Formats: sequence, C-alpha cells, structure tokens
Amino acid sequence: FTPQEINREQIHQQIGSLSELAITFLLDEPRILTDIQTEYRNLNSVSCLSDSEVWTCGYKDNILRLYNLQGELLRSVHTKSGHWPADIAVTQSGGLVYTDGRDRSINLVSGTQIKRLITLRGWIPCALCSTSSGDLLVTMISDDRKQAKVVCYSGSTEKQCIQWDDQGQPLYTSGLCEFLSENRNLDICVTDWAAGAVVVVDAAGKLRFRYTGFPSTPQEPFRPLCITTDSQGNILTSTFWNSRIHIIDQDGHFLRFIDNCGLQSPWGLCVDSRDNLFVADYDTGKVKKLQYYK
Repeated sequence: FTPQEINREQIHQQIGSLSELAITFLLDEPRILTDIQTEYRNLNSVSCLSDSEVWTCGYKDNILRLYNLQGELLRSVHTKSGHWPADIAVTQSGGLVYTDGRDRSINLVSGTQIKRLITLRGWIPCALCSTSSGDLLVTMISDDRKQAKVVCYSGSTEKQCIQWDDQGQPLYTSGLCEFLSENRNLDICVTDWAAGAVVVVDAAGKLRFRYTGFPSTPQEPFRPLCITTDSQGNILTSTFWNSRIHIIDQDGHFLRFIDNCGLQSPWGLCVDSRDNLFVADYDTGKVKKLQYYK
C-alpha cells in the first residue's frame, strides 16, 4: 500500500467499526410502545411538540391536530387557505409551521392565530424542518415542475439556497415533493423519491453522499419518502410501498431495517428527545411510537 492507500484503508476500517458499534445499540426487533388512532383517513405528517404530544396533518384534510400519547385531541387548527398542508414542523421555540402549496405560503401557528411568514413567487413550498439554530429549511419546486431546491430562511429572510452540485448539475430531481431533516452534524438530508436516493449535503450545500438503498432491485426499487435524524446522527427514511424504514449512519452506511413490527404504510417520521420514533401510518391514520434503541 502507498501511504495514501493505507490512510484510506484505516479510514474505511474506522467507519466499519463505528457502523458495527452503532448496530450493537439497535434493537433486533423494534417495539411499538404507543398506538394513537387519529381522525385522519390519510395521515402523512407527524412532528413532536414534546415527548408526550405530537402535531399531525393529513392528505385532503385542512385541520392540523395535536394529540397526546393517550390519543386525546388537545387542539385543532384550520389552515388559513382551507387547503391541506404539505408538511408540518415544530420550531425550536415550540411553534408550529406548515407549508401550503395552494397559496405558496409558509405559515406559523401561534395560539389561535396563523401568521404568514413567507409567500413564494414562481415556486411551490413542499416540506420543511426547523434547524438547531432556529432557522427553517424548506424544499420547493418551480411552478413548471422542472427545478427543485432547498432554501434556508431566518425568519422571512432567505439565507441560503441549495440547488446545484460543483459541476453545475441539479442536486435534486424536479417535480416531486422532497422531505428533509437536519442532522446533528448540520448535514441537510433530503429524500429524492424520483431518483431513488437520500441526498445529503453539508452545511455549505456541498454534496457528501447519496444513499440509494440496501438492497435495491428492479423488483423492489428504493423510493424514500419521509426522513428524520436522531441524536446519534443516524438517518431514518420511510419507504411507503414495502412498509419499511431504512436506518443509515451519518456517512451513508446502511445499518438496519425497521419492518415486520406492525407498520402498514409508514409515511411521516419524527423522533423525540429519547430517540423514540414516531411514525405516521398513512392508510390506518395511526401514529405509532416505536423503540428501536436498546
């Protein structure tokens, strides 16, 4: 080996060791701890307000609902436009934000009031997440469905736009609603359903890696939908059509599947402060709380 090859080999060995260590802390069979029946016919998003309360939203339903873990409805809020939200997220200060594709807006729910934070022109907001610094990351597609990008906002001010790689090629496939999450190392992790990939860039917007499934075959292509990250830096993404959740580490190495534990149609994902996983089950309208760490 040359010195460079030895260094690369050492790095690969270290990564392999870290991945094996991460696997040892994952349960062989994740357990469902709580099963909340919501009022949605098609539930697609869940976001933790606390370890005991979750906000939810659903397809073709213009009501945002807050539930506790006993399944009791605590609050309900109608969207301002009367259209269903594309996605929801809880901010660092405990507020609820949602995107509305009909009027191209990003909105903040505060008490009984809804404040419009941003209205886009030429772009349709899709998914969003709150960052550790209190900013908002939003995926969006152009009106003609030919472009897609991630934009970082501080309040209503655009701070950063992530759209192209170093070769000037688009990072994300256009025309579809990508979901995203910020990892603990400040990476921005985006699901690209059409490309069959999780696209991860660093805080500067530079491509780190693309995860394309493990395994992925023509008979069962990898189609990631929603995504979240946990306190260990692991990335979890749902594949709705085969009732499975992939767990990968922060460098894109496959760790384990979550499946065969009562999930039927996993869509939205979030984790609480104890790394319990909340899953929005689209077809059943249930929020399932899972333990997947020992």
